[in-house]
Amino acid sequence: MLNNIEDTVTLANGVKMPRLGLGVWQAAPEDTINAVKTAIETGYLLIDTAKAYGNEAEVGEGIKAGLAATGKSREDLFITTKLANADQGYESTLENFQASLDRLQLDYLDLYLIHWPVAGKWAETWRAFEKLYNDGRVRAIGVCNFTEATMQSLIAQSEIKPMVNQIEYHPLLQQPELKQYLDAQGIQAEAWSPLGGTGGNLMQNPIIGDIALKHHKSPAQVLIRWDLQNSYVTIPKSVHPEYIQANADVFDFELDSDDLCQLKALDQHLRTSYWLTTFDWYTGNEQ
Repeated sequence: MLNNIEDTVTLANGVKMPRLGLGVWQAAPEDTINAVKTAIETGYLLIDTAKAYGNEAEVGEGIKAGLAATGKSREDLFITTKLANADQGYESTLENFQASLDRLQLDYLDLYLIHWPVAGKWAETWRAFEKLYNDGRVRAIGVCNFTEATMQSLIAQSEIKPMVNQIEYHPLLQQPELKQYLDAQGIQAEAWSPLGGTGGNLMQNPIIGDIALKHHKSPAQVLIRWDLQNSYVTIPKSVHPEYIQANADVFDFELDSDDLCQLKALDQHLRTSYWLTTFDWYTGNEQ
């Protein structure tokens, strides 16, 4: 049952991860502090960033401001960041983990993710992730943008299975086979670009618009609710206080079977990600 913004899913290692969070991909540094503060004030517990976004320091400032404004403690939040592609490798991963902590002004992370499965690097990178986890410096570890094939390869070389795979997910790109595989492996799926990014202008899609009208909600709220009902963790991005607040207002309605059927029919296998459409992760070559 989805009741409120504090609802969680339990990862394979027993850690509880919030179902809904704030993403800050493409959030300008000057907008990020207030966005994170607003999110925490609104009740968000999950904040997702990455070194590659160039705003970890501002996320850290926003966390401080949000905690001060609400009286919450660091332990109430679930903070995720990601290792940049150029930083992969065993020693480099350990160094860059600490650098991310320093920018975020944190003593530990709740979730650390490999941002992309860089060819020839992910196995030794994951070994460093396992060390960080075993040393208690991060509560959960996972990956982003791994296909079933790259995930199988990683698991075969690992002692600890990834707990999360953050992938592009929206009605135009549903990847049901990958979700089925992740579920079977006990790996939580997390949606990035849940509102469709630049790939298909879902906010103007007439089917989504009709479903939104039916429930007296916005298209964005329909898409976020769809993620939640499909057992994804989801991290819609916004820097506008009114949208951050509206994106959290998704717990007072439910999409019915007809809604879900219509949304399922929108799948076009349409990626907004250049890297997964043009790059061979096994060889590191352009396709």
